[in-house]
Amino acid sequence: MILYIDACARENSRTRRLAEALLTRLQDEVSHIRLFNMNWEVTDENYLRKRDALIAEGLFDDDMFAPARQFAQADTVVIAAPYWDLSFPAVLKQYIEAINVLGITFEYTEDGFPRGLCKADKLYYVMTAGGNFVPEEFGYGYIRSLSENFYGIKDVRLIKATGLDIYGADAEAILQDAIKEIS
Repeated sequence: MILYIDACARENSRTRRLAEALLTRLQDEVSHIRLFNMNWEVTDENYLRKRDALIAEGLFDDDMFAPARQFAQADTVVIAAPYWDLSFPAVLKQYIEAINVLGITFEYTEDGFPRGLCKADKLYYVMTAGGNFVPEEFGYGYIRSLSENFYGIKDVRLIKATGLDIYGADAEAILQDAIKEIS
């Protein structure tokens, strides 16, 4: 099963088009999460107190941990996140906070290092950007580091189309070239 994490705000998102081309190529059952349609609890002291107590007691069946359980059980993960303000949309960070759960997506070894508990062997990070200044460490690099070091997903790939909004650019041609690379 592919877990498709859609962090695209716009209905006609170019990033989503690119991700959907990838999903077509992967040809597997897809569970689609549209992050902008989710209602996120505020991460305040009460939320953290509840979360910490549930983790300490090993009560991972609480609804609070549903996103983490789903992420941990996926065979493949596809994240679609446009490049915004030198990173990704804040809603993706909210999702990461929800899935980064000790005992579900990772654990610590005796020497204090994280060890992944996720089933997925591959994660695709799909992004588009209007310009060409796209330092990978600000968006993709963060996701890659979490995937490799916390979740145990070692095959992390970047699929991107950049320069879409540069004056004179043929955005459709750029997107089509990126889609051809997927194929």
